[in-house]
Amino acid sequence: MSDLWRALTVEAALEPDLPVCDPHHHLWEYPGSTFLTSEFLGELGGHQLTHSVFVECLQHYRNDGPEELRSIGETAWVEQAAATTDAIAGTPRVAAGIVAFADLTLGDAVDGVLEAHLAASPRVRAVRYATAWDASDRIRPSHTHPAPGLMGEPHFRAGFARLVRRNLAFDAWLYHPQFNELASLARDFPDARIVLDHMGGPLGVGPYECRRAEVYADWRAGLTQVAACPNVHIKLGGLTMTSAGFGWHKRPAPPGSEELAGSMQPYFDACVDLFGPERCMLESNFPMDRASCSYGVLWNAFKRVTQLYSPSERSRLLRDTAMDFYRLNPPG
Repeated sequence: MSDLWRALTVEAALEPDLPVCDPHHHLWEYPGSTFLTSEFLGELGGHQLTHSVFVECLQHYRNDGPEELRSIGETAWVEQAAATTDAIAGTPRVAAGIVAFADLTLGDAVDGVLEAHLAASPRVRAVRYATAWDASDRIRPSHTHPAPGLMGEPHFRAGFARLVRRNLAFDAWLYHPQFNELASLARDFPDARIVLDHMGGPLGVGPYECRRAEVYADWRAGLTQVAACPNVHIKLGGLTMTSAGFGWHKRPAPPGSEELAGSMQPYFDACVDLFGPERCMLESNFPMDRASCSYGVLWNAFKRVTQLYSPSERSRLLRDTAMDFYRLNPPG
């Protein structure tokens, strides 16, 4: 949706002095769609962002050289953008951490790719290889075009093992019917540090449309398996993507934070109940989640859904868990 549409619902930032870390956003330059650091900072709406984490999204890949190394171009581009922003006094640490892309299906050979990412930027903290897939052709697969059951394949797991050896985290992006695959991976690699993006993608479109109560029950049951793995964290967000099926993007005006919070509360409470605040972090997923509201309204909704928690629990949800997981705090 357009900036004019999002501007139809504007709110002042709730609790503007409360520091937050956004552990999941993108920066991109597509024809007709840009979301760069200046635009990201312009979205904050009065919220006190201190740090953020960039997550891979197919940007500025190299045009030549070995195919498996072309994603290094994205890391180098983000490093340059982040360093430029860091030089501006009083500016949030945008992309203080980078979640890069590496083709884990390369198996042992992915080690050279991981080394190249780390050489391109000291901000690299994790890798994402999206495995989101559904049997319905009405559900869009992730941009990696993954095969079903990929996380159980020997070549993927060989590459995953290399990631673990380098003490890099893994961002998992999948849909809620795939929870058993992630739980199996987490159990088989207990030393891996894994974070589940977008609460595991509870679907509300295609064959899942108009089945919200049933999907919620399936989602929570599957998520219980994942939460039983102590090495898995979870990002709370993603519900304002169109794939969640709430349909907010089809309205004459965007919803306000109170309505968003009411719809999000059951999902957020389930995550906190299953994982505990020490393994939960709030995320914007912008500009993907921009489809339904502005950044300021979204973080107002997040602050509303966390108001019932203690100050220390809220601090973990809004900032501390993300800072710890992505190792954004300075040593000592």
